[in-house]
Amino acid sequence: MADSNAVHWHPSAAYLYVLHLDGPALAWEYLRRNPEYHRAWQRHRRRPQHEALRWGLRLLEDPTRDARDAYPDWFPDPSSVIQVYPDADPTADALLFQLWRFPGRKHLMHDGKRLVLTTQLVNRILRMAISPALEDGMAYVYAVRAGCQLRERWCAIEAKLAMLDAATARHTAIATDRPGRTSMLHMRTLQALDGTLAGASQRGVAEVLFGITAVAERWYDDGDLRAQVRRLIRRGQTLMGGGYHRLL
Repeated sequence: MADSNAVHWHPSAAYLYVLHLDGPALAWEYLRRNPEYHRAWQRHRRRPQHEALRWGLRLLEDPTRDARDAYPDWFPDPSSVIQVYPDADPTADALLFQLWRFPGRKHLMHDGKRLVLTTQLVNRILRMAISPALEDGMAYVYAVRAGCQLRERWCAIEAKLAMLDAATARHTAIATDRPGRTSMLHMRTLQALDGTLAGASQRGVAEVLFGITAVAERWYDDGDLRAQVRRLIRRGQTLMGGGYHRLL
């Protein structure tokens, strides 16, 4: 599969979208690079449910689609997924479920069990698993998975739930967050991984990531630059090989 002439991974600008991906989207970026997953997709693309659980998915997703266009249905649901059910005891002022009034760009799919809604407003992504018992116009409740991390899970999704207030969303400017060090690390890791999969040497990866001049000055056996490139490649291979589950 390696192609030493492939240079698709050279422009760093092509990886800038990675800086604003959340955990599930990053997990997909690593999984879709796995050569074994590519082979599984080619064998079972007509039956996407076949062998999907092996990869932590309910359905196989096309690996040629990056996280901006793909909507992998993870199994089990990542902790950031909000479950939505009918309210069994609604109050008089209960909010009514109106799917198409949610703000942002929406993607809706049925995985054979329930509807899965992904809505994106600027760079904020909200994923909802909608009970088949819930119909448009019904009062509804949110459910968060119980456990020792309940407080952390709720805090993580509380800000995202504010996106669903359509009136607020129309009048509120939503700025993108400044990428942190972890986001930068993922961007470089994915670029280094792509270089390795394309057949580039460690030095070749370093020249693309850090520049030819820096490599000429700092590349030697026990140098920090060489060690850094090795760590990036090893990290990418580990995440691609199954470590992506931790990002969910």
